[in-house]
Amino acid sequence: MGFVGDTLDSIRSMQIRQVLTQIISLGQLLLTHFLAILIDKVVILSVDSAGCMIVTSALIIWKGLMVVTGSESPVVVVLSGSMEPGFKRGDILFLHMSKDPIRTGEIVVFNVDGREIPIVHRVIKVHERQDTAEVDILTKGDNNFGDDRLLYAHGQLWLQQHHIMGRAVGYLPYVGWVTIIMTEKPFIKYLLIGALGLLVITSKE
Repeated sequence: MGFVGDTLDSIRSMQIRQVLTQIISLGQLLLTHFLAILIDKVVILSVDSAGCMIVTSALIIWKGLMVVTGSESPVVVVLSGSMEPGFKRGDILFLHMSKDPIRTGEIVVFNVDGREIPIVHRVIKVHERQDTAEVDILTKGDNNFGDDRLLYAHGQLWLQQHHIMGRAVGYLPYVGWVTIIMTEKPFIKYLLIGALGLLVITSKE
């Protein structure tokens, strides 16, 4: 039960919206990879077994990444140009969340109360409260004129540790455009899924 039990406990502890968001994001990121493999090789699988293998593999990979990185969302896609020239729209970021304190200058991905899409920006100020020892964090996009206080929840001036999803520790340029295109133009996503299913069916002996 060890790994399976930990996985189920982890999923139960997460909000439904977080689980769905992660599954959708992971599926979109893995779709191109699996499609390339299927095109390159003759796959002798039934639709049911192929679907089960893809879903199982995706869950195992995602859970493994969560454990290794310490982040609930180990891979994110840059959706805007606010961090140019360092990161451009469509880049994929790899996150890691350690117990080390957040420092000024680090690039972090964070959630904002009331917003579903996480944001990747740079930490420009860190303030530790003397009375509670809590850390206040202020962020800003490298390509933006002002800090992010207008993006935070109404009346919120600082981020806290629980808002931080992870630090950016690596990236792949442009790979995330697949996710952006399929999100902005859903019919392309459905075409790819249909092509994947058709390829699996026609590949059976």
